[in-house]
Amino acid sequence: MTTRLAGVVSGTSAGKRLAALRGELRMRRAPLHWTNMFGVAAFAAVMVLFVTGFLLMFVYTPSSTRVTYDGPYLPLAGAEMSKAYQSILAITFHMPGGLLVRQAHHWAALLLPAAIIMQLVVTFFTGAFRRPRRLSWVLLFGLLITALIGGWSGYALPDDMLSGTGLRIVEGIVLGIPVIGTWLSALLFGGEFPGRIIENLYPIHVAVVPALLVILIAARARRAYLAKPAQFAGPGRSEDRIVGVPVWPNLAVRAGGLLALATGGILLVAATVTIGPVWLYGPSSPGDASAGSQPDWYTGFLDGALRLVPPGWEVEWLGRTWTLAILVPLAVVGLFLLAVAVYPFVEEWVTGDHRDHHILDRPRNVPTRTGVGVAGIVFYAALWGAGSADLVATHFHLSVESVVAGYQAMVVLGPVVAFLITRRVCLALEKRDRDILLHGYETGRIVRLPGGEYVEVHGRVDAEQRYRLDGPAAANPYEARPRADGRLPVTERVRAALSRVFFEDRLAPVEPGPEVEPVAEMEPAAEMEPADSTPVDAIR
Repeated sequence: MTTRLAGVVSGTSAGKRLAALRGELRMRRAPLHWTNMFGVAAFAAVMVLFVTGFLLMFVYTPSSTRVTYDGPYLPLAGAEMSKAYQSILAITFHMPGGLLVRQAHHWAALLLPAAIIMQLVVTFFTGAFRRPRRLSWVLLFGLLITALIGGWSGYALPDDMLSGTGLRIVEGIVLGIPVIGTWLSALLFGGEFPGRIIENLYPIHVAVVPALLVILIAARARRAYLAKPAQFAGPGRSEDRIVGVPVWPNLAVRAGGLLALATGGILLVAATVTIGPVWLYGPSSPGDASAGSQPDWYTGFLDGALRLVPPGWEVEWLGRTWTLAILVPLAVVGLFLLAVAVYPFVEEWVTGDHRDHHILDRPRNVPTRTGVGVAGIVFYAALWGAGSADLVATHFHLSVESVVAGYQAMVVLGPVVAFLITRRVCLALEKRDRDILLHGYETGRIVRLPGGEYVEVHGRVDAEQRYRLDGPAAANPYEARPRADGRLPVTERVRAALSRVFFEDRLAPVEPGPEVEPVAEMEPAAEMEPADSTPVDAIR
C-alpha cells in the first residue's frame, strides 16, 4: 500500500519537483562548522514558541477587565485583578501541564535573541556579511528586532506586578518624547495608564510577530539556497568550489539531530527551572511598583541606557521641555542599532571591495573589523550591565552613584580601549602566524650542529595548517578620485582616510615559493648530527 501510494505521488507534478529537488540537494555540498549550531538553536526556539504559543492561545484571556479571584491559589483569594492575570493563574494551576507550557514558552523566548545575536557575532567577525550575503545580514538583523518586539510584548501580557512596572517605565519614556509623546502614549495604551494595553499588545504578539518571523526565516532560507555557502579556507576550497557533505541526507540528518537536542534541552530546562513566577509577584496595580525589578536580559541594554544619563538633563526650547534624559538614550541606542544594520554596506564603501566572497576571514586577519566588533560588544555590555546597577551596588556594598559613574566611563572609554587593544592583539597574532608559516612551528627540540652551534628544530607546516595560517588576500586602500572638474569631494577624502585606517598595518599575504620551503621544513635532527660527534643534546 505504501509503495503504491509513493508511486502515485512520484508520478504527479509535485512529486517530480520534489524528486528533482532531492536530487539537487544530494549534489550540493555544505561545509561543517560548529557555529552552525546557533542557527539550529534559533530555529528550535521558534518551533517551541509557535507550538506552546498555539496551546496558550486557547486558554489565555487578553482582557484588562477587573475581576475578583476565587481560584485555588489561596494567597490571592479575593484579590482584584485583570482577566488576563486570572487566566495566567488558571493556566498555571488548572491546565494539565500548563506551567510546563508557560515556562517552555518563556525559556524559548529568552533563547531566541541569544541564538540570533551569536549568529550576528559569528557572521560579523568572519566577514560572512560581504557580497553576496548583505541582504542575509539585514534579514538576520530584522529577525533580532522582531524577536525583541515579540519578547517585550509577551513580557507585558501576564499583567502581573513585574510587567506592570515595566509598562509604567515604557509610558514614561513615551510621554517624554516631545510633540508626539502624548499622542503616542494614548495610541499605545488606549487612554490613561494602564488603559487597554493588553488588548493592544495581544494582536502584535500572536499575529504580527509570528508572521514577520515566518517571512524573515523563509527569505533567509531562500537566500541561503540561492547563494553558495560560505566556508573557511582549506585544501581544495576556493571561491568557486565548496568542500563539505551533501545537504541531503547528511547535513539534514545532522541538523535534525541537533534540532531535537535543542528542543529537548529547552523542555528539560522548562521542567526543572522556574521562571516567571507571576503568582508570587501579584496582580498589576497602577499605583504600585515592585522594588528591584529587572527586565528580561535582551532588553537590559535599553534600561541601562536610561540609567546612565545624568540627572536634570532637560532644556526649554520652542516653548516645550525637551527631556534629554530620554531623548539622548533613545538616539544613542537607535544609532547603535542602525550602525549594526548598515555595517556591511559601510565596509564595502570604505574598502571599495565589490567582489563576491565565499571564503570566510579569520578575525585576526582583519584587525580593524575585529576591533570594531569588540568595541561594539563592550559598548553593549556596558549598557546591559548598567541595567542592573542597583543590584551591583547592593550586592557589592557600593554606592549606586559610583557604580553608575563606572558604567558611564565604560560606555565612553571602553569601546575605544577595546578597539585599540583588540587591533594590536590581532596584528600580533597575525605576525605569529606568518612566522610559523615561514619557519615552521616550534618543537622544543634543540640540537647541536657540527660547529658547536645550538639551533631549534622547527616542525613542518602541513597543507591544512598552511591554508589556515595564510593571511587574507592582497588588498590596497581606496584611492580618492577627483571629479571631472579636478576637485576632490569631501566624501572622497573621508572615504580614502577611512580606507587607510582600515588597512593600516595589514600584513601582505605570503607568496609561496622555493625560498620558503627550506626554512619551514628543516631536516630531521639525526641527519644534522656529524659522524664524529656525540649524540645530539635535546633540551625539552
